[in-house]
Amino acid sequence: MAGELIVKRDGAVGTIVFDNVDKHNAVSYDMWRALPDAVRTLDGDPEIRVIVVTGAGEKAFVSGADIAEFRAQRNAESARRDYNAAVEAGYLALSSTDTPTIARIRGVCYGGGMGLAIACDMRIAAEDSRFSLPAARLGLGYSFAGIKRLVAVVGPANAAEIIATARTYNAAEALEIRLVNRVVPPALLDSTVADHAAAIAANAPLTVRAAMRAIDESLKSPGERDLVALEALIEACFASDDYREGREAFMQKRPPKFRGR
Repeated sequence: MAGELIVKRDGAVGTIVFDNVDKHNAVSYDMWRALPDAVRTLDGDPEIRVIVVTGAGEKAFVSGADIAEFRAQRNAESARRDYNAAVEAGYLALSSTDTPTIARIRGVCYGGGMGLAIACDMRIAAEDSRFSLPAARLGLGYSFAGIKRLVAVVGPANAAEIIATARTYNAAEALEIRLVNRVVPPALLDSTVADHAAAIAANAPLTVRAAMRAIDESLKSPGERDLVALEALIEACFASDDYREGREAFMQKRPPKFRGR
């Protein structure tokens, strides 16, 4: 079994599950290729207001790319280019979506698993989580885009240590260097992620999407930014029924009912 990518919906929450339990949810080439479509499917659903990314079982979020495929998929130059392009397309799909993304992390989060977590907007980890980028022990080259995402999350000094030492960080250390937003006991992981997802889903989706886009644009170089498109998203917030609903709900001291329009 090469594992599979599972897409679930539960009200306003979409979930992408990396399911390859026998290999600690290692990501196969086919799973990398399926990820952009999975993200686009949920991002394009007007009912979905938050996407949770997680791994099957209790032992791993994602242990990385499936190393068993490396000899065939990452050996010859042309095959390596195709494989690396599929991996980057998966990361880019997560990092560029305007729907907020939460990585729900328990257990092993290594290599490509850390790349996936970093590509998400937020990361909530159980206390038994472990993090590592072991590229330096495998002789792999990390892409500029991947390093840039890591630096944006943990800063250059921590990124240097993570890559150069290839050591394993426990959840407390990951929280200290801001690799994760929050660490909770394993028994509280599901409820904490659910509470965060519910809080996001209850807010005005146009506002949240515009903010997610603004954060993405802020990480680009000035010449790459599309501030015209961003301004259109911001103006759409002020022109929306949700803006009127938010004002009325505030004045009436009741919870708003946002519809995304």
